[in-house]
Order: sequence, then structure tokens, then C-alpha cells
Amino acid sequence: MTAERVVVAMSGGVDSAVAAARCVAAGYDVVGVSLRLAPHGTGSCCSLDDFHDAAAVADRLGIAHYVFDFRDLFDASVVQPFVAEYLAGRTPNPCARCNQTVKFDHLWRRARELGAQHLATGHYARIGRHPGSGTPMLRSAVDPTKDQTYFLFMLGSRELERTLFPVGDSTKREVRAEAARLDLPVADKPDSMEVCFVPRGDAAAFVEREAPPASRRPGPIVDGAGAVLGRHEGVHRFTVGQRRGLQLGGGPARYVRRIDAAAGTIVVATSSDLACKGLIAEDVRWNGFGAPSPEQRLAVRIRHRHAAIPCSVTAVDRGRARIAFEEPGPLVTPGQAAVVYDGDYVLGGGWIAGELT
Repeated sequence: MTAERVVVAMSGGVDSAVAAARCVAAGYDVVGVSLRLAPHGTGSCCSLDDFHDAAAVADRLGIAHYVFDFRDLFDASVVQPFVAEYLAGRTPNPCARCNQTVKFDHLWRRARELGAQHLATGHYARIGRHPGSGTPMLRSAVDPTKDQTYFLFMLGSRELERTLFPVGDSTKREVRAEAARLDLPVADKPDSMEVCFVPRGDAAAFVEREAPPASRRPGPIVDGAGAVLGRHEGVHRFTVGQRRGLQLGGGPARYVRRIDAAAGTIVVATSSDLACKGLIAEDVRWNGFGAPSPEQRLAVRIRHRHAAIPCSVTAVDRGRARIAFEEPGPLVTPGQAAVVYDGDYVLGGGWIAGELT
């Protein structure tokens, strides 16, 4: 019997290397693929070293390896929306957008052209089964410190049927130890923690380089009563909840409470005025199981590294949902994902439009 073919997305890091090794060990016909997404030198991804590392791992495993040039697609579907979101006073989540449009859509199409039945990645996530229907559901990884389901919430049963997450059942320490045992050349390679296409993690500088000067107009920094406390050089330099960089001088510590991009205004508040009741999410996807009932006790994650917050969910028309925190919680950041969990299963999610009032 001919082995099923799996295309493994290989970034040049240790996680995707071990994912590929586990697919080989499982008896699949494995093909490694790396993606050129951004011009060399613009960030931490797509370096020649990354491609060489991925090729070296593929050679060690005895599998084919190809590099696909997705730069135009990445620019149109991830980079330019990233810039537009910052200029609109929102804080984008490019990793989730990339997974949605690049890796699990266009890369999957290439995988099918290569005759693959599955696409595997080095994401820390698992695939479980719905207890009633048996259809696949996204499930949190074994290692909670590395779990990446927040960036994968848009994957429904159709995508999960053809997807493999080979390292989701392991901890990072176990993955590195396995890479060392297999003598993979990336066993000790450090993780990349930045937005892959933003040099030195400086999003404001990147936006200023990419956007026309006319779109970066300065404006006032005001308190809740509208009193002007200072000036700023553009709303793209700020994110809700930010404390540093306001340059307001003395007095109590202040945080960005709201960004009004249309007026070019940054509204700040002290820590006593930061509590939030919940959020409004838009473009919500419930991954094939329908919206949860308002009576269900669920949890929502509003940032990748934030703990999930107990909540209730009420679906609204046109793909919107009201997500109410059980108790007042932290500020929510428009543009970030809001991902809803039932235990360690992902029910779905959407994009934060604003806070619940």
C-alpha cells in the first residue's frame, strides 16, 4: 500500500523539524516545504539561514524539501492589513491572519498539488473529537506555556480533517530533547518571539516606513474629561493598555484607554479606570458547531499569553457576538483575537471590535 503523503511546513526551527521527523517515523511519505514570506532582512523570518536549516533537517531525515515564494500573497493578506490596522487605531494579530490565509489555505492548495493528503505544522495544538458527532475540534496543547490554539481559532472541522499537529502532545523540553537524540541540526536553535516581518519588533517604525506620511498625522493625548495632557506623533504608535511612551511627565501613571483614529486622539486613564465588562467580537466563526448558548460557562482568551477569562457568550446577527466577563476584567484591545474555549477545546472566535458597555 502506498503511504499517505504529508507536506510539512518547515520554518527552520526545532518544532517543525521534530514535526517532520515524527511524520517520517509514523510511516508517511513526507515532503518539507518552507515559505518565503517577507524580503530578506525585514524581520526574523525568511532568512537564508532559516532555509538552510530547514534543508539541512530535510537532508538528515531523507525527505524532499522545497521553498515556495509567497511574498506577494503575504504582503497583500498580512503585511498591508497590519499597517492599515495600526493606522485605524487597532492592534493587529498578523500570526492568526497568516495561518488563516497563507498556511492553511494557499499552502494547503500547494500541498494538494504535490499529491498530499495532509498538511502538518510545528504548532503546539491538538485535534480532539466532538463527543457527540465525532467531528474534529481544535484542542489546547499539552504544554500550556507553548499552546498556540489562540492563533489557530479559525480552523474548523474541514481544515482539521486534513491537518496534523505532531508536537502538540509534547512539552517544549521533550521536543528539544528529541531533536538532540535525532541529531537534528536545529536542536539548540533559539525560538523567535517577534512578529516575523517587523525588524527589531518596532511596529511603529515599520508602519511609518510602509505608510504614506499623510496617514500619520499627530494629535492630542487627553484624559476622560477631554483635557489635553500632551501630544503624539500618530495613533499607530499606541495600543490600548499601553503605559510606556506616553511622555506625559509627572503625576499618576496613565494608560491608553481608547484610541480614536478618526479624530487622531489618544484617551488615557489611571489604573482605577481600566476595568472592562467584556467585549464585542466581529467576523466570528463557530467552527461548524453553532454558537454556544448564553447559559454555557465558557472562557475567552483576549491575548496569546493572557489567561482565559470566565465568560458567557451571546451571538448577535451578522457574525457578531457579545462576550461578557463573569467579573470585571482587563482592557480589551481592538484588532486582537477573542478565542472562546470550553475547557481545553476551542469553540471558535473572532476579532475584538470594542469593549462591552
